[in-house]
Amino acid sequence: MPIARFSPFELLLLQSHSQVDTATLLLQAWILAHRDNVSESQRYRRLAQEAASCGHGHDPGPLMHIAGQRDMQSIQLAAEVLRRDCTAEHGFAVMHKAIAVATDDGSLSLANHYILRFLADLLNIAPATLETLFQELAGAPLGPPQDPSQDAYWRKHNPAHYRRQAEREAEQARAQAEQAEARQKAEQQRQQEQEREQARAQRERQQHEHRRQQERQRQQERQHSHASTPPPDRTLRALAVLGLAREASRSEIRLAYRRMAQLHHPDRVFSQSERQVALASQRFQRIKKAYDYLMQQH
Repeated sequence: MPIARFSPFELLLLQSHSQVDTATLLLQAWILAHRDNVSESQRYRRLAQEAASCGHGHDPGPLMHIAGQRDMQSIQLAAEVLRRDCTAEHGFAVMHKAIAVATDDGSLSLANHYILRFLADLLNIAPATLETLFQELAGAPLGPPQDPSQDAYWRKHNPAHYRRQAEREAEQARAQAEQAEARQKAEQQRQQEQEREQARAQRERQQHEHRRQQERQRQQERQHSHASTPPPDRTLRALAVLGLAREASRSEIRLAYRRMAQLHHPDRVFSQSERQVALASQRFQRIKKAYDYLMQQH
């Protein structure tokens, strides 16, 4: 059969001169562990003062250690010892000590507010009686405990958090304002660029339309010029090629052709360059065409 192992607090109870006093000291250590702005040495000295006036018979250090570790099984065992063995008269004394330990500096933490109400219920002390005891010992009304779920509680007990939150919100607001300003500037630049682009497009359209109008005007002028100026007479051009006047006769045309053909026949320049030969051939062809045309007309 396995040997039962006792917890540190159970061993203290077994070795204690008074289990009620030991349980009371653990609950007082529990209260001290929930005091605000109190050092470990201050908690130990305060618990040692209480231990000196009771029948615990041991160093209170282990009790302070158990309470500091939030050993709720030991806290529950201490509460059961008080409920079982503590008389009504002694219960009031325990309550007095608990209130004094919780309010040495005039303040009461939220956790200890609930612990005092828990001890009062454990010791069968009515809420009204607890409030009277608290008023007599602490010099201030107990009142209802603050609600840690409310924002107002944390604004009072943790103002640094709200300062940091306000700074973050202010920084976010500044960043958002800068982003909004940057977006506004970007939008203004985009609109200005769009307006410039539209102006350029408008100028280009106007220039294109102006060029089109000029081109239409030139075409109209050319058409008007062509309509007002009679086309050159082919007969006159043919006579000019042969070097003849308007009233030249058929025989004069024939003689002029023979003279021009002999003078400009390509065979006369066959020994010269190809370019000279080509130019002579072109002249001869013009002479031949002019002659053929004039002979057809006469």
